Amino acid sequence: MCGIAGIFAPGRDAARLAFFALYALQHRGQESAGIAASDGGTIRSHKEMGLIGAIFDERILAGLSGHIAVGHTRYSTTGSSIVVNAQPLLERSDIGDFAFAHNGNITNTDELREMLSPTVTLQASSDSEVLAKLIVEGSGTMLDRIASVFGRARGAYSVILSTRDEIYAFRDPWGVRPLCIGTLPDGGHAVASESCALLTVGATYLREIGAGEIVRISADGIASISTPTREQPALCMFEYIYFARPDSKLNEQSIYVARHRMGQLLAIEHPVEADVVMAVPDSAVPGGIGYAAESGLPYVEGLIKNRYIGRTFISPDQEMRSRGVQLKFNPVIENLKDLRVIVVDDSIVRGTTTPRIVKLLRDVGAREVHVRITSPPIKHPCYLGVDMATYDELVAANFTVDEIRRKIGADSLGYLSLDGLIASTGRSRAEMCLGCLTGAYPNVPATHKTRQMV
Repeated sequence: MCGIAGIFAPGRDAARLAFFALYALQHRGQESAGIAASDGGTIRSHKEMGLIGAIFDERILAGLSGHIAVGHTRYSTTGSSIVVNAQPLLERSDIGDFAFAHNGNITNTDELREMLSPTVTLQASSDSEVLAKLIVEGSGTMLDRIASVFGRARGAYSVILSTRDEIYAFRDPWGVRPLCIGTLPDGGHAVASESCALLTVGATYLREIGAGEIVRISADGIASISTPTREQPALCMFEYIYFARPDSKLNEQSIYVARHRMGQLLAIEHPVEADVVMAVPDSAVPGGIGYAAESGLPYVEGLIKNRYIGRTFISPDQEMRSRGVQLKFNPVIENLKDLRVIVVDDSIVRGTTTPRIVKLLRDVGAREVHVRITSPPIKHPCYLGVDMATYDELVAANFTVDEIRRKIGADSLGYLSLDGLIASTGRSRAEMCLGCLTGAYPNVPATHKTRQMV
C-alpha cells in the first residue's frame, strides 16, 4: 500500500517538501518512513520505524540538504517490518548512487533473484531490494536500466528513483498502483502516490503517470518515455473503495465523488426501512452521506473515531483488548438509541470487526442494525501489494451473504454490485484490477492461485 513522493525543486529545501508530502500520505503506511536528499553531489538519507512526525525534526531535516528528495512511508507486504526494510533504499552502481522508493508487490521475486549475479548481497528481505538490484546490475544509462525492468518484473511497482541530479518516476505496465505528477509554483516538479500530497506542498496537479511510462525530471524539465511493454491498464479498485484519501483524484475523478456515488447506488440496490444512516469512519463516510442523500433519510454520526489509538506503540493490556472495537470507536448514543440504523462501511474482509461494531450499536440501544457495504464481497486474496488475507480468512470466500449476516448479527446485509462499483468510478471494467472481487488478476502467475475461482 505504501506512499511515495519525489521532489525536484531548484533553490528550495526538497527534504522539507518531501516531509510534508509524506505527511499527506501517512494513511498509506505507518510502519516506517524515510527521506533521501541530494544536493547534486551527495545523496544523504534518514529512515526509522514509526510515523513521519516522530521520525523527523528540524535537526534531521537540516542534515538532508539539497534540491532533490525522495520519500517513502511503508506498509509491509513482502519483507518483515524492520528498519533494514525501510525505504528509500540507497544503492551504488557503476554509473552512480541512487535512492529507490517502491509501492507495490512483485509476484516473480524468486525468478528475479535468480537473475542477479552470485556476488550480489541482499541486505533487506523485500521484493523492493531485488527490483533495485536489477537496476544496479543493468547496463547502459539509468533510463536503459529502468526500461529493462519492464520486460522482466511482474506485479505492481510504482517507483520513484533519484540519482544525484535527476528523478525517475515509473509505473508497471499495468498501472496497478497510482502515481501522479505536478508542478511546483517556483519551478520544479513533485511526484506522489496521490494528488492530495501534491496539493499539500503547493504543487499543481498535471496528470497521472501512465502505465508503462517512465518520467525523467532534471534541470532540463520533464521528459516522458513510453516502454514497449505496456499492457491493459489495471488500476487497483481498492484505491477507490478504501486506500486513497477522499480529497485525492485519479485520472480527474474525485475519490470523494466516486465514494458518494457508491453510497447512492447502494441505496438504490439495497433499500430498507430505517430512521437514520451512519457510516463507519473514515473511508466509508462519503458512501454513508451518499446513501442518506439517495434514501432521503437523515445522516448522523454514530461512531466517533479515535485517530491515534491504532498508531501507538503502547500495547493495551488484556482488559483493554477485551473492549475490542471500543478502543477505536465511541458511539454517539443520542443518535442511535431506540432507532433503526443503517450502517455503511467500505468492505468486510475477515469479518471480525463488523460484528463488534454491530454489537456496540445494539448495546447502546439501536433497535435494528442494517449493514450496507460499498463494495462487492471480497472472495479472493490480493497478490499485488495489499495484505488482504488468505482464502481461509476471507469470510465471503467461505460463507453466503445470509450466513455472513447471521455471523455479524445484523438485521440485514447488502453489498454494492460489481456493476454499481465500476459505474461509480467513471472507468470501464477493462481498466481496473478486480482480482479480489472476481479472482481474475491482470498479471499474477497461475501458481499463486490456490483456489478455484468462484
